[in-house]
Amino acid sequence: MSYKTVLLAVKEKVATLTFNCPEKLNALNSEMIREIAEVLEKVAKDPEIRVLILTGQGRAFIAGADIKVFLDLDPLAARRFSQTAHRIAFMIEELEIPVIAVVNGFALGGGCELAMACDFIYASADARFGQPEINLGIIPGVGGTQRLARLMGQGVAKELCLTGRIINAEEARVRGLVAQVFPAETLMDESLKVARSLARKGRVALRAVKRVIDRGGGMDLRSACALETEAFALCFASPDAKEGAAAFLEKRPPQFE
Repeated sequence: MSYKTVLLAVKEKVATLTFNCPEKLNALNSEMIREIAEVLEKVAKDPEIRVLILTGQGRAFIAGADIKVFLDLDPLAARRFSQTAHRIAFMIEELEIPVIAVVNGFALGGGCELAMACDFIYASADARFGQPEINLGIIPGVGGTQRLARLMGQGVAKELCLTGRIINAEEARVRGLVAQVFPAETLMDESLKVARSLARKGRVALRAVKRVIDRGGGMDLRSACALETEAFALCFASPDAKEGAAAFLEKRPPQFE
């Protein structure tokens, strides 16, 4: 299937979803949101895909929403736009496979918000992050006020959302938004190395890690550790647990099913 605003490629069990409107800095509009949703549904149904990468073509990951869209929004239309965009952010979070945001440039507004919905973010040294909606007289509408506070703390989230300040990749890393920063020329190669490594790991364990961390974050520590215990135990229902232990003892790479 071909798309107008995105590209999808699958190789070695790693899918790469590329936002592909570089002349508009990959600005979000209704068509792109719809096509992203279609790709995410396709990825979710494909058992051969083990990891998903999100990235952007050109100088931006996503530089925010298409501002022209806002000129015609009344409150009801704005609610629909926000709800639809929220849907794809939750679709990203709810994928059972690892999802890596590979931020190659500007990740502003909705771009920053979709990156935060991924499991972790790798960024180029020249990447930029921010929620500048305050400068348009509005607020983030795709989870920015919520995910940013959970990742960076309420104080930092308020400062960034209230001032609209744009931060560089290194500050984003230090403050906990970005996992690693790479030179622009090696960003995708380094990200693919990690993605391919994840694709070779046991799928049951990968799902369990995501589920326990995501769900446990909203629990008290004792309840979250109980959740971890149950997930740990269930891993032993899979042949992968025995294969992993045997491979370690036999000093060979594991062959997970």
